[in-house]
Amino acid sequence: MATYIAGRSGFTVLQSGEVLQVDAWGDHSARVRSTLGPSVTETPGSALVDAGSPGARVEVLGDRARLYNGDLVVEVRDNTEDRFTPFPPLVRFSRSDGTELLAESVPHFTSPPQRRYRRAGGDLLRCEVTFASHQAERIYGLGQHQHGLLDQKGAVVDLVQRNTEVSVPFVLSSRGYGLLWNMPGTGRAELAANRTRWTADAARQVDYWVTTAATPAQIVSQYATATGLPPMLPEWASGFWQSKLRYRDQRELLEVAREYKRRNLPLSVIVCDYYHWTRQGEWRFDPSEWPDPGAMVAELAEMGTELMVSVWPTVNPASANYAEMDRRALMVGNLSGLPLHLASWDKGTEDQCFMRFYDPTNPEARAYVWDKVREGYFRYGIKAFWLDACEPEILADNPEGVRYHLGAGAEVQGVYPREHARGFYEGLRSEGEEDVLLLCRSAWAGSQRYGAAVWSGDIDSTFEAMRAQIPAGLNMGISGIPWWTTDIGGFRGGDPATGYFRELVVRWFQLAAFCPLFRAHGVREPGPLVGSGQTGAPNEVWSFGEEAFSHIREQLLLRERLRPYVMEQMATASTTGLPPMRAMFLEFPEEAATWSLADQYMFGPDILVAPVTEQGVRERDVYLPEGAEWLDAWTGQPVEANGWTSAPAPLGRIPVYLRQGGTLRSLSAGAS
Repeated sequence: MATYIAGRSGFTVLQSGEVLQVDAWGDHSARVRSTLGPSVTETPGSALVDAGSPGARVEVLGDRARLYNGDLVVEVRDNTEDRFTPFPPLVRFSRSDGTELLAESVPHFTSPPQRRYRRAGGDLLRCEVTFASHQAERIYGLGQHQHGLLDQKGAVVDLVQRNTEVSVPFVLSSRGYGLLWNMPGTGRAELAANRTRWTADAARQVDYWVTTAATPAQIVSQYATATGLPPMLPEWASGFWQSKLRYRDQRELLEVAREYKRRNLPLSVIVCDYYHWTRQGEWRFDPSEWPDPGAMVAELAEMGTELMVSVWPTVNPASANYAEMDRRALMVGNLSGLPLHLASWDKGTEDQCFMRFYDPTNPEARAYVWDKVREGYFRYGIKAFWLDACEPEILADNPEGVRYHLGAGAEVQGVYPREHARGFYEGLRSEGEEDVLLLCRSAWAGSQRYGAAVWSGDIDSTFEAMRAQIPAGLNMGISGIPWWTTDIGGFRGGDPATGYFRELVVRWFQLAAFCPLFRAHGVREPGPLVGSGQTGAPNEVWSFGEEAFSHIREQLLLRERLRPYVMEQMATASTTGLPPMRAMFLEFPEEAATWSLADQYMFGPDILVAPVTEQGVRERDVYLPEGAEWLDAWTGQPVEANGWTSAPAPLGRIPVYLRQGGTLRSLSAGAS
């Protein structure tokens, strides 16, 4: 029989060398930690911010204990299913009315137990927790993935950061709970029909957090509050962003911005991508190509355009800063072999050379890099930074080979992008900047509180890839990251001379106009694809032919009209955590059809968006929820039907509907 010890807002359970601790942690929420060590501790890189639960109540009754926190009840009881097997106590989560939400489940009556620990080297353990599975359950979140699934029930998802794959281990269940696997190391989520199993490859303890609420939107909000709400989006970020791979010098970038001005096209942001630097790890402009950054920033400001600069976390051993960073242990260390992590091209090299990543889990390293960035960029008035390659790309399948200031690679590597963003966020705030946005290729739980916006990485330029971005973005919003975007047109393989790509880029602009961030980027063919001289073909909105440009121009003007509405949704995100881009069930949870809609979504509470994601399609089916009445967004006229309807989708326009009684009456130019 286990020993149950009541605490002020939780309880501890002791049995057979395991320590299990349950604590109230925020509204209707609880944190569960367990270990074979002498006591639980704080998990390195934990996503949870401090959260009081003054109304929590603890009850210990012989062979069990219960925690009551709002509508959540956590019960831990002796496992008496088989009196001959000393299984550890079982954890069960329910609502106050007794409805079961989630419960641990023993995989087999002999072994293993539902919480399993195996040695992973040193004081680290490979930890597993098994829960009961339910056939009708639907599961959402888990960050951003390219499998094209909105509902991830049945999927196996690696908890590893990779280009295009963003691991944020939070799930929202149709059974009325949310669960954060609060462990930033590598692992796996197995959402199978016979059981659900979470695995951490290396950890000091099990650490997860569970919440419940009456609606899925409230669950998302409680999770965002528990991991840190995002700041308010800077107003300049709500318009159109122009980018390509890459503008080679100051003259070329300014000429593009001037052309937008000459054509009277809105341009909020223009991006200076990689290889503008002297060497990786020096974090400054190459003066031979960018001779007067201050004048460039000033001219762009006169046009109402912000300059964003790409900053990589890699350090070339030939850079001016490498020796000092190495001496001060400011870079990621290797446990064996040479301390080199990524083969990449750089200025001054014809072929690839090996780079090393700095270590943002070290506060001294974050401060060092920010000091260099302040001197190299911020002093010119640059405050918008693109944190590319921040997974980091350190042989993602071999994290056990590296060591961070915070801990072993397999234990903490997932937190790298969040801590990288943290360094820039804290640096900008220390300089008096209130509005911070950082464009990142990866994130972990809590990244949003440091102003991290995420884009979907180096995806293909295909309709199939475009279609997969819709559930990817919806799940990212559920995972607490409300600022999300894609490379309009995709990143790889797009040829502007082809009819296929021209239709694709039009359809992608139509989708992106209703994304949290509205950003064009990509390497276009033909163009050199490797080396520091790479640039790609033109990627400006007039680069895809006159017909495409006429349709794209309409999307730029539409986004300008939408910007006040976008900023309203960003204010909601900063106060509640609800993302602007919302799965249909966040607004209409009572309608069964909304839980499986992966190709349409709500943009805020009032706009229903149904993108076209197949070549040649000129009409598509749309589900109009019965819980509202709808207007055609382009005519302002009421739509008579609810439920499924067939909607026209000519090349110049996708189906979009407005909720009657909302703040918008029509999206057409000149409409009031």
